[in-house]
Amino acid sequence: MTKVDTISEIAEEKNGVIQTSDITERGISKPVLKEFLKKYNYHRISRGVYCSPDVWEDHLYFLKLRCPKVIFSHETALYLLDMTDQEPLKYTVTVKSGYNATHLREDGIKVFSIKKELFNLGIMTTKTPFGNEVVIYNPERTICDMIRNRSSIDIQVFQNSLKRYVKRKDKNLHLLMEYSEKLRVKKILTNYLEVLL
Repeated sequence: MTKVDTISEIAEEKNGVIQTSDITERGISKPVLKEFLKKYNYHRISRGVYCSPDVWEDHLYFLKLRCPKVIFSHETALYLLDMTDQEPLKYTVTVKSGYNATHLREDGIKVFSIKKELFNLGIMTTKTPFGNEVVIYNPERTICDMIRNRSSIDIQVFQNSLKRYVKRKDKNLHLLMEYSEKLRVKKILTNYLEVLL
């Protein structure tokens, strides 16, 4: 198998997206990659990430590749979890406290930060509408995040997402209460649930 075949195979595995790190791990030099990208009209998404011209641009997936340490949360998680019909105008992510998110904010992304010990609470993976895997918070964590930041969330989106959560077959109220305690929103959550349940 030639180096070009290897690069093509990697691109196919990754739905038309090539990362320099994937290529160099297979012992292929950057000049060979550069030649391939030029020949097949791949365009640069961000540093070390390139996309085939015939691939639909999956901005959520590209953001994940660009910033692997962020987790999609709040309105973006609601959308990916099918807890709202409203596609977010701005993507929302959560980062660990101390993470420099200036570049994300400059790109119009809404950024929340949280203590390191709470960062991994409720992580799961899901697929974007284009079928690529991204990391988000589960429904229970997302509800708690929405309550924690309710002053900066559209009230209509917030209320509808709560109603949808309560109707979900896969809801886990025990886990929701556990998370609400850790995230210090238990009292407020209980008030909302009393009305809905």
